[in-house]
Amino acid sequence: MAAQVEIEDQSSVTELDNGEIFDPPLSDDADSSSSSSTILLRQGNQEHDVIRACFLSGLGPAAIAGDTTVVSVRKSSTEGIATRAKHVSFRIFTEAVARKNGGDPNVKYGWYAAGGGSREEIERIVSYGFSSREIDGDSGGVGVHLVPSKYSLLAAEGAEPDNEGLRHLLLCRVLLGKSEEIVSGSKQSHPSSSEFDSGVDDLQNPRKYVVWSSNMNSHVLPGYIVSFKSPRLRVIGRGGGGAPARPGSPWVSFAALMSMLAKSMDASRMNLIMRTYDDFRKRKIQRDQLVRKMRQVAGDNLLAQIIKNHRDKYKNRV
Repeated sequence: MAAQVEIEDQSSVTELDNGEIFDPPLSDDADSSSSSSTILLRQGNQEHDVIRACFLSGLGPAAIAGDTTVVSVRKSSTEGIATRAKHVSFRIFTEAVARKNGGDPNVKYGWYAAGGGSREEIERIVSYGFSSREIDGDSGGVGVHLVPSKYSLLAAEGAEPDNEGLRHLLLCRVLLGKSEEIVSGSKQSHPSSSEFDSGVDDLQNPRKYVVWSSNMNSHVLPGYIVSFKSPRLRVIGRGGGGAPARPGSPWVSFAALMSMLAKSMDASRMNLIMRTYDDFRKRKIQRDQLVRKMRQVAGDNLLAQIIKNHRDKYKNRV
């Protein structure tokens, strides 16, 4: 297995000076023409290549990394007063946590996987911050959960493919300060004392960062969106093994299915499904429970017609 690339060791991503993050100027390898909250980084750009290398090295088995294609790396734009304010706020909190902990703010990089699977959902987080929809309360600590940068496989497995077969991860700067250990299944929602600032699943070798909901928009700074395809990862995520499946027709992600259902159902029934979908995204229920609710509320005939239309549209494109 290739050596894991530690983003924290890469000066080409961000430059730190007294806790402040200074974004390097855009080069000819960055596309700033988009009006979205992110900027496309082209291959050959230093930031693009460092982020890509870190992501692939954290996938573990060579078979998975070798079969994974990074389609794009997008960087959070620093244009606009609101975005600049987020950076200033992160700097101020970083300085405050550093003073509290003897000079060490303990800032790391962490991956976040949005439950809905779409890039638009992640861009919403980049633009407007985390909301109650992103709070995880069922897998150890109530807050926003991120995965250390060197364990991208753990985050990738939690990223649901969108209707194009793409998965999307958000790479963030995470202000951890002094962390305390949070046991699996814990419902803890705040520090156990003023001594601590965040939670981890293991103090020596953390594989999960827990940022309390009260700090989720001050201690987490979104940085990059990595969009990728990984056929083998899809099999592993479903509990399979061996060679990747080669379906004859495309699957429909839950995110895409919700969008299509909303066009065919009244608001009251759609709200029932969306509440169940939110519970699924927060890992409160299992996938089969969500499917049962959709079948119950929408009906098998409507679901079958939507999936058929999606497949027909796909066939017309190929």
